[in-house]
Amino acid sequence: MDQLPDDGFLLENLMNNSSDSVYFKDLQSRFIMVNQTCANKHKWPTPESVLGKTDFDTFSREHAEQAYADEQHIIQTGESLSNIEEKETWPDGSVTWVSTTKMPLQDGGKIIGTFGISRDITERKEAELRARRYADQIRAIKEEMEEEVRMAGKLQQNFCPSSYPMFPEGADAESSCLELLYSFNLNRQVTGDYCAISRLSETEVGIFISDVRGVGVRAALGTALIRGVMQEISSLGRDPGAYMARMNELLLPLLQKEELSLDVTACYLVLDVSTGKIRLVNAGHPMPILFCGYTHAEWLFDDTAGIGPALALEAEPTYVTVERQIQPNDALVLLTDGLYSATNNMNDAFGKKRLIDSAHSLAGEPLGDIFEGLEGDALAFSHENKFQDDVCLVGLHLRKLMDLS
Repeated sequence: MDQLPDDGFLLENLMNNSSDSVYFKDLQSRFIMVNQTCANKHKWPTPESVLGKTDFDTFSREHAEQAYADEQHIIQTGESLSNIEEKETWPDGSVTWVSTTKMPLQDGGKIIGTFGISRDITERKEAELRARRYADQIRAIKEEMEEEVRMAGKLQQNFCPSSYPMFPEGADAESSCLELLYSFNLNRQVTGDYCAISRLSETEVGIFISDVRGVGVRAALGTALIRGVMQEISSLGRDPGAYMARMNELLLPLLQKEELSLDVTACYLVLDVSTGKIRLVNAGHPMPILFCGYTHAEWLFDDTAGIGPALALEAEPTYVTVERQIQPNDALVLLTDGLYSATNNMNDAFGKKRLIDSAHSLAGEPLGDIFEGLEGDALAFSHENKFQDDVCLVGLHLRKLMDLS
């Protein structure tokens, strides 16, 4: 076998061909040898021109002090530092990053300095720092959005009825001919469900319930638009058909903008407390449930009776007003479809059939108990014991007909 090259030759080839910076230092952390890559990085004329210099001659004081402390620790303990990430701050303020391994330089077991290899990782490190900044920015935006959603939820609560009209006007809650109640069961901070209760005349009350299809802020924005439209068309409140047609006319250009593209199911009824007559118009919404005294429950109207298209779908839909007489002690519950869309672990929906069966057992109960019973049965059916969609309930109980004499 040919004679092997000597150690100096091997070291020279390693130094001259390595793309990493290689350097040797004495006990005072002064350079005693560097390779060409290291010289090029520092813009030294030659590797020899740096001999006797220290990091204090090259870097900012902050970085030089840290590097010096690391090297003195190696000299004192003999412990190496492997693959540490160092931030290099240059006199002009620029920053580079290296992955560095530093070890004790020994001669016959005696430590006479240090040596190290530094690989430039600036590009990777800057990418990591950018990613971290982006993550921090996204987190800040997310937190800001969550706070805004919480605020929107609080504002949306102000849309709900704050009090109920009494009949006759001025009566207290116990003596009023009509008992009213509403409830929201929300699984989000904001909702597309909405309800409103308003006095229309001395003997008439208007009840509106709607469900903006979709979730989150977009759906909540839809409820805000509905509320604004309702204020504009309040003069039509006693005519359910005209009321719903005008609402559709005003909502269509608002909700069918490209960035929204929403539609709304809605149900609006007017009850005359002196006669018990209900006039109702339905825009693709679930029918109310009628609780007939203490006997049974049924849908107020058959699903095929006068149900028109959802709002904001057609330019000139037909909305038919249907009428029905209810009797003293009857109750009525308007609802959104979240109540019967709860699913079990077989992905079967609670459905309208189970809902009306549940309602049968609650005939004659107070409105609060009816709400609790309907929701409780649906939740018991659900495999997660929670609703997959928001639930809004609005109820009325006609205690007696209002005497106009």
